[in-house]
Amino acid sequence: MKKLIASIIAGAALATAGISAASAGTLEDVKAKGFVQCGVNPSLIGFGIADEKGEWSGLDVSFCRAVASAIFGDPTKVKFSPLNAKERFTALQSGEVDLLSRNTTWTMSRDSSLGLMFVGVNYYDGQGFMVRKSLGVSSALELSGAKVCTQTGTTTELNLADYFRSHNMPYEVVAFEKNEEVLQAYEAGRCDAYTTDASGLYAERLKLTNPDDHMILPEIISKEPLGPAVRQGDDKWFTVVKWTLFALINAEELGLTKANIDEKKTSDNPEIKRFVGVEGDFGTGIGLTNDWAYNVIKGVGNYGEIFDANVGPSTKLGIARGLNNLWSKGGIQYAPPIR
Repeated sequence: MKKLIASIIAGAALATAGISAASAGTLEDVKAKGFVQCGVNPSLIGFGIADEKGEWSGLDVSFCRAVASAIFGDPTKVKFSPLNAKERFTALQSGEVDLLSRNTTWTMSRDSSLGLMFVGVNYYDGQGFMVRKSLGVSSALELSGAKVCTQTGTTTELNLADYFRSHNMPYEVVAFEKNEEVLQAYEAGRCDAYTTDASGLYAERLKLTNPDDHMILPEIISKEPLGPAVRQGDDKWFTVVKWTLFALINAEELGLTKANIDEKKTSDNPEIKRFVGVEGDFGTGIGLTNDWAYNVIKGVGNYGEIFDANVGPSTKLGIARGLNNLWSKGGIQYAPPIR
């Protein structure tokens, strides 16, 4: 009980510290130091990973660069903090990072008790299972009695328990703190199945010695809306990061790309005029220049371009747009307009 009370007090202190840091004015702090400090996944192909030269790439990494573009007009004005699942929230709460863009599921408890605010969803996902083809199963409903590898500090453990309990199936969880440890245990045969977000399974599968010996089962057992988060208590910073995400989505809907954004500055379309900043005064109201959205697309491209470059059908992951397509194309990506 004493340990539980101490843990609650420590968590409250971190949340209070995070709110105090946020109230100082994150946007002003970022402008003063000249870069955005962004917390990312250090090893998830397609979302956050650094190569041997230390160059970062991924869908979440691109979002960090989009925020830097909105503020500075320069996508390179960002520094990355590699964070595991356990330390990511503490890093944001304490002010170690300005923004968390690390394939993080938006849940009620995280919204209400961790001092966080999610700005939206940049990837709609769901939890799945990966197994060896030699196991001879084709459905998660055939995993009764299985040992399942997963990562601690994530939503997957509760989803796993709910799924197996609801289907009256016994199972044994084999949990580790780091992604690398989970994958190593799975490949070593310490468990029958590996569970995490489906996007993560596609990424982790590529790291296995023989990827073709493994398959992703068809069942998706949860909703995992992944999105960037900031600290509570700083509405100005929240607005900047939120509208950066909206700009990426709106740009795709308007047909604005990294390649054509310059020529579109002369468009007669009033929506595009507002977007690129030649009409209206929508940047200064959030502490930026009026061409902030233009700078975002000039720096990183639109949402569709970012998706296709990092996780889309032409990448090693080969993920179809699905729910992550625009609302007008059968998906559920939708953003409020700039007006």
